Amino acid sequence: MPKGKPWPKADVKKLTNLVEAKQFLDVIDKEFPQYSEGAIKKKCKRIGLEVVVRVSGISKTTTSELEIPKELPSVEETLKILAGALKMASKPGLDKIEVHRLQVVATLAKTYKELLADYVNYREIEKKLLELDAKYAKLIEQTG
Repeated sequence: MPKGKPWPKADVKKLTNLVEAKQFLDVIDKEFPQYSEGAIKKKCKRIGLEVVVRVSGISKTTTSELEIPKELPSVEETLKILAGALKMASKPGLDKIEVHRLQVVATLAKTYKELLADYVNYREIEKKLLELDAKYAKLIEQTG
């Protein structure tokens, strides 16, 4: 349930028009002094709008949804991404944003490896439990 007061329809319409006109968040923020920047981002997300922000001269959307893959990437695919990040990180002259992005890639790769190992272990446990369940059902059938 959203906190605070509901936005008037006129404000929602104005926000929608500004976002659809590809206005940057800092411009939109000035049009709505009664709302915080965070409130504007949340409202955009709730109504399915992607607001554009400027980060060091680069335009980025802030409310786009994550694309969830249908299949998990293999360990080999993940290692290739990590190897690419390692190769890129060794280049001289990277700016702070690029270094930060590469640090995020490395952290995500490490996390993915750990979670994938857990997932594989859980799948093995699940398989063994199903086998035991089938054996138990067979035993009950034989004794009953």
